[in-house]
Amino acid sequence: MTTQPSKTPAISPPVISERTGAICTAEIISVLKGDITALHIKEGFNIEVANQITANFMRNPGLKERSDGVPGQYVGSSHYRRDAAAYFAESESTRASVAALFGTLVDPVRGLFEALKRDLHTQGVKLRLARSAHGQANICRALSWSGAGPYALEAHDDVAQVLCAGRDYELAEVARKNTVVALNFYASMPEQGGNLRIWSHKPTTADRKSQGVETTGYPYPISYLEAVPYHDFNLKAGDIALIDGGFIHAVTRQSARGKRRLLLNCFLGFAAPDLVLWWT
Repeated sequence: MTTQPSKTPAISPPVISERTGAICTAEIISVLKGDITALHIKEGFNIEVANQITANFMRNPGLKERSDGVPGQYVGSSHYRRDAAAYFAESESTRASVAALFGTLVDPVRGLFEALKRDLHTQGVKLRLARSAHGQANICRALSWSGAGPYALEAHDDVAQVLCAGRDYELAEVARKNTVVALNFYASMPEQGGNLRIWSHKPTTADRKSQGVETTGYPYPISYLEAVPYHDFNLKAGDIALIDGGFIHAVTRQSARGKRRLLLNCFLGFAAPDLVLWWT
């Protein structure tokens, strides 16, 4: 006899922290270690920088429509549904486009990366970009989701895509043993909607199989989550959010007119006790 996965999702209440002001590296490390599930820093980086990044995104020659079944526009590279050779090749070919998002601005993502790198070093931990024989990851990517249904980005988790990325990816070790952290800098937000919703459920491999999302983690049926509590982060331009990407999350429907929802995104996690990897 085989054991069937439960049809009722197990509830795992997230540990949520929200405050205003500059982000600190100790908080990031707390998310990496699983002590905090979701962190929302309001006014985490300069709004004028956010506005200029948005303008640079709109006129960026590397701006593309996603063609992997997830509706949206992007600048940069994504490991989602790509083998290592394709991902790192795209990372190398889009490096100039990612740099053009910032131009002469002080890059808030790289600034955070360098600060975290210094503080982890004092703890005997190395932080670096993921790499392979095919190249090296970019520091971030820019994303603007455009789903037209109840969610601009449907419910998903970030672990399945890392677990199933393939043997050529060193980042697979992160998902097998530790927390896959999604880090978002919000450069622009619509007047209504576009909130980050996180459900109190961290699916297992059996859960993913039961919902037909074992290799991608996307999208979970809304019916699967009906009885699961959730928390919405009401975001504004200049905010920063970090979440345990193992929890199911989504982006709520957004107003079709006015400002678009634009974020700078990357992932990070412990690949070994003395190594944290960073990728997109």
